[in-house]
Amino acid sequence: MEVIIMKGILGRKIGMTSVFSDNGKNIPVSVIEVQPNVVTAVLTKEKNGYSAIQLSAFDRREKTTKKPVLGHLKKANTGGKYFTKEIRSMEGFKLGDKLTVSQFKAGELIDVTGTSKGKGFQGNIKRHNQKIGPKSHGGGGGSQPLRQTGSLGDMVSNRVFKGMTMPGHMGNEKVTVQNIEIISIDEKQNLILVKGSIPGPKKGFLIIKNAVKGLSNKEPIVLANFKEEEIKNHLIKEAKSYGASINADMSIDEMQKVVDAAYKAKDEEKVSKKSESKNENNDLKKSENGDK
Repeated sequence: MEVIIMKGILGRKIGMTSVFSDNGKNIPVSVIEVQPNVVTAVLTKEKNGYSAIQLSAFDRREKTTKKPVLGHLKKANTGGKYFTKEIRSMEGFKLGDKLTVSQFKAGELIDVTGTSKGKGFQGNIKRHNQKIGPKSHGGGGGSQPLRQTGSLGDMVSNRVFKGMTMPGHMGNEKVTVQNIEIISIDEKQNLILVKGSIPGPKKGFLIIKNAVKGLSNKEPIVLANFKEEEIKNHLIKEAKSYGASINADMSIDEMQKVVDAAYKAKDEEKVSKKSESKNENNDLKKSENGDK
């Protein structure tokens, strides 16, 4: 069996949007912000009984951080942090090291853990997706309830068995979504785009780890770059106005060189035409003066 080298990082959910692949397919994605994580503790089997590293992320004012926590974080030469978690089986890091999104790549499968949205106290229809009763012909009461709980068991046992699907608190619990594909990584803005939805509300904290099931990674999806296409269209129009020929397969740099060369040539042509017209005017004036 292939040995999985554990990778992990802490992030925060920004929200959902959609992106387009180069063949026009619309892909719904969740946007995760991943600011640089600081290693604030290194746990070993010899000392702690298990190997792990403790990561802290998202800066917090020292004034709002408890002093014992602040003292612990200062050992790693960092300030207050909002989110601190341990990730087991991560090795090869020292106290104070910084982790970024660069450890992941597009096409990789990851597991995302977060706290789901709290829904409060809900009935069995919403909480367990049970069927409602009939809305007519006596529905809504007695033996045909509309949204009430149905039978809870027999009368002989004289009790309700554990695990019955009944009303109760819904949401606000730890949820892990497995084998999510990374669509894109933006190292400049510290963002990860993952396919589909992830648990939690906007600005909810997340733990991102490589997929524990060890499935093979997917081929990275090539995304459509609308900004690049816009620049290319603008350069093609410019090239036409200068009488140059370029095609969409060329890179932006190549297009820009052709446009610049065409602009320079046209500018030189204008200057030469102006000088020729000036020379002609001077010749005419000289001939007119000679006739006089």
